[in-house]
Amino acid sequence: MTPTTEWYTTLIKPTWAPPSWIFGPVWTFLYIIIAISFATVFYKVLTGKLPKIVTVPFILNLIFNFAFSSIQFGLQNNFLAAINILLVLFTLIWALKIIYPRVRWIALVNVPYLIWVSFATVLQLTVTYLNL
Repeated sequence: MTPTTEWYTTLIKPTWAPPSWIFGPVWTFLYIIIAISFATVFYKVLTGKLPKIVTVPFILNLIFNFAFSSIQFGLQNNFLAAINILLVLFTLIWALKIIYPRVRWIALVNVPYLIWVSFATVLQLTVTYLNL
């Protein structure tokens, strides 16, 4: 067990928290969806089929998403991780809202990502609260 995993196992978690082994497969599936759909957005912007402004929430979402593990496990800071996951959720909703009228399938294929991030947000906020 690494010091990071050891630290996380000491945190108080709600009874409904999923087992830690589930996160790897879920994120693998979601990162495939994210890679294909977000790459499509960037490609369509580069080829002039979408306005550049559309990329803003997608770029921010990627930044906040990739920062989460460093904040949660590297810094071991639940409060900053809670703020970060809220930013992941907000930018994802913004991205799906901005892309839905233009390329509907991209918004629809990201519904599992939205569901998981919504769940992860509630989980992180609960873990943060329980460990104050």
